[in-house]
Amino acid sequence: MDERNDSIKLRETIRKLERKLGILEESELSCCNISLAQCHALVEIGRVKTISLNELAELLNLENSTMSRTVSNLVNSGYVKRDIDATDRRYLTISLTESGQDLFNRIEAGMGRYYRDIFEQIEEGKRGQVIESLNLLLDAVEKSNCCGGNNCC
Repeated sequence: MDERNDSIKLRETIRKLERKLGILEESELSCCNISLAQCHALVEIGRVKTISLNELAELLNLENSTMSRTVSNLVNSGYVKRDIDATDRRYLTISLTESGQDLFNRIEAGMGRYYRDIFEQIEEGKRGQVIESLNLLLDAVEKSNCCGGNNCC
């Protein structure tokens, strides 16, 4: 087995997957008229109902300053609200507004249909293998640093 060639194949496969998912296309980096980062934040908030900024930043693997700007944009759009914790006034919680909950429901339904359609295109006997392989890939990515911790470019 030639690990160098296999790692090149892995890179090229992931690059093709990124392109097919529209990750490179600036106009595709939005969902429901919000940025992809805002979409991910909104979905995570919707799934847990209430979360702190630090918890959300950690969950999305973003710096607190980036997460703060993302949440501020969602607040300004009327999708998210910040509340002061009743027991500790220094602690802010983030939750969805009614329009944020509506958007969350639309995103979850749309993405559910989209990924169900993709999943159904995979041969039934190989679906478990695909999920297992993606989890192995995710674990490897989480354990690795791009270019020794430096930016790749």
